[in-house]
Amino acid sequence: MVLTRLPRPIRIVLRWQLTVTAVLSLAALFLWGPHGALSAALGGGVNVLAGWVYGWRVARGGEAKTAAEALATMLRAEGLKIVLIILGLALVLSVYGDIVHAAFFASFVVTVMVFAAAIAVRDADNNVRPSGDR
Repeated sequence: MVLTRLPRPIRIVLRWQLTVTAVLSLAALFLWGPHGALSAALGGGVNVLAGWVYGWRVARGGEAKTAAEALATMLRAEGLKIVLIILGLALVLSVYGDIVHAAFFASFVVTVMVFAAAIAVRDADNNVRPSGDR
């Protein structure tokens, strides 16, 4: 397994997800106690892990020579992300008996929405337009 540096937009979104997860875990600690905080952390953690794997898979596909190859890499990465999310949700819900469902699913849903914001994050050169003009 080769570890490649994740693309900048993915790194930023993962940082946002971690921040949101930490804030929601702290809020859940006050609302539901330690089990609420852990539930929120697990809900966000499922998406953070799946998002990291998605970014890793896309970064490994950086050698794509055509748009079709790049799209195929992204679709495989998205499929892998969905499988990891389903497995993560199933694992947490089946193993953690004291889960606080409201905290878990709230954190999960918010981190899904944060990952969707990745499209708004620009790559390193902020001044380049799609046409190549500055």
